[in-house]
Amino acid sequence: MPETEPPAATAPPDWQRWTQARDASVSRPHGPLALVATHWLTEGEGPGQQFEGLPGRWAAQGGQVRVAARADEALLIDGTALDGERLVNPDLAPDPTVLMYGARKLVPILREGVLALRVYDPDSAARAVFAGLDRFPHDPGLVLAARYEPYIHSHVEKVLNADGAERGLALDGDVVFELDDVEFRLAATLEDGILSITFGDATNGPDTFGFRQLAVPAPRLGSDAVVVDFNRSKLPPCAFSDHFICPVPPVGNRLPVAVAAGEKRRRTRS
Repeated sequence: MPETEPPAATAPPDWQRWTQARDASVSRPHGPLALVATHWLTEGEGPGQQFEGLPGRWAAQGGQVRVAARADEALLIDGTALDGERLVNPDLAPDPTVLMYGARKLVPILREGVLALRVYDPDSAARAVFAGLDRFPHDPGLVLAARYEPYIHSHVEKVLNADGAERGLALDGDVVFELDDVEFRLAATLEDGILSITFGDATNGPDTFGFRQLAVPAPRLGSDAVVVDFNRSKLPPCAFSDHFICPVPPVGNRLPVAVAAGEKRRRTRS
């Protein structure tokens, strides 16, 4: 595999710190490289589903996950072995529940009304062979002044996800910028002061993963000015595990030009 390209000598220190933090984040014990399964749960009052390699029985019940296990199965909630049956909360709840089984982290999730159980294993094969992220050298010419144009009414667009299913993606406005004197716009989701963008460009395939993501700080109150720093383009979670269901870029978010900045692919060692 190719070696990671070293940061350009003039790369800003904060970008170099960001790249180091990204490598550490994706390779942490329960990070995206550790995701080994996403088990979709059926709704019902029956005994529940069993999954290979995991203790207990699992089912969806009224927006929560019902799990039943014996104490000797060592399925831990808040450090205590579950002995009996309990309803636990998914990741989007105000107080989500995380379970542990040995070193494995079990996370109930909720996606468009459907519940699932995600399994993170620090001993995953993907984590064992991870050797860092390939990146383009920092390009100050791809730090662009832009503006944010919110939609009059936010809307949900159905987009294909990495698992082949279509799901809704909330879109709140366009980030508008110029590249080589041509104006482009990318649809974004606004949440907690961040404009989240999923985009494609002409590097996808030959040089980079099929699409990438970008977080742009929202404009200050009374302003529409934002800065698009393509050097912070990052790989989506599904670039690290097939068990993520990342949305692909919505209509209009495939740029016809090459954006030679940010993360390319993950590297592995033999």
